[in-house]
Amino acid sequence: MKLHYMGKYNMDPESLPHGEHMSGAVPFREPKDTKTLSLIATGISLVLAIFFGAPVFMRGIDYWGSPQVTLGCFASLLVFLPHEFLHAICFRSDVYLYTNLKQGMLFVTGPETMSKRRFIFMSLLPNIVFGFIPYVLWLIFPDRVFLAIFGALNISSGAGDYINVFNGLTQMPRGSRTYIYGMHSYWYMPEKK
Repeated sequence: MKLHYMGKYNMDPESLPHGEHMSGAVPFREPKDTKTLSLIATGISLVLAIFFGAPVFMRGIDYWGSPQVTLGCFASLLVFLPHEFLHAICFRSDVYLYTNLKQGMLFVTGPETMSKRRFIFMSLLPNIVFGFIPYVLWLIFPDRVFLAIFGALNISSGAGDYINVFNGLTQMPRGSRTYIYGMHSYWYMPEKK
């Protein structure tokens, strides 16, 4: 994997690196514009924040004024870039990092194809590392509210990744491969040799 920092994303999908479309490639059924996708992801994120935040509130009500809560919130903001690095390490060839903080965007993309399994793993890895593992650790050690806040916020910030996982699981047939072209994902069946 070789990571290239590309700077600010100019909102033009044609400016993103992409390979050629594969023969017979099928686009994922997903919103075609980033505004609609953003609204869907925001809704999912809010539902997840409530779902994972409610137990934290109920179990840790005595902690709400503590530095652990503030630290958990602050630390969750610091892992946006490492979150993208964890996506990036799942690519085998060139991967490109873009930012557009004004639009709330930070993402990696690459033109290579990958299996359904690797695509799902790539999409989930940062959410597991920064979200679910800390949250489960809090369930084991309930006085570590930092872990609960940090985990819950990182779980909810992975909404776009969960959309990719859902699309991969429900749309990609067994044995298919996927790739990113512009801002959209496609799947195809490789030719049998």
